[in-house]
Amino acid sequence: MHAYVVEDNSTIRENLVGTLEELTCVKVVGATATEDEGWSWLEQNAGRWDLLIVDLFLKRGSGIRLVERVGQRHPGQKIIIFSNYVNAAVRKRCAQLGVDAVFDKSTEIDALVDYCVRQCFQQTADA
Repeated sequence: MHAYVVEDNSTIRENLVGTLEELTCVKVVGATATEDEGWSWLEQNAGRWDLLIVDLFLKRGSGIRLVERVGQRHPGQKIIIFSNYVNAAVRKRCAQLGVDAVFDKSTEIDALVDYCVRQCFQQTADA
């Protein structure tokens, strides 16, 4: 399962990549800290990712705007918001945009890992 990570904090990004690659079948195929760089990679690699993990606040741009730009995607591709700024309004907006899951960085890292493990099993079962 291939993931692309859009996270502005390099320490969080590195720790997230390490955790996902160690505890799940996820292989991170790329990462960036900005909306435009993320969008550029996604445009050039439309079929190369299964999970898109996005922070809401980026060095330049917004995770929400990046998700809006993604629009249509291949079946099976999942978009995940992973942010410190999760509340009811954010969850509602993410649902409106078709985000598959929203996790709070400060309290839901285990839930994110569990979600990724389930996606790994699902992908294997579908194969």
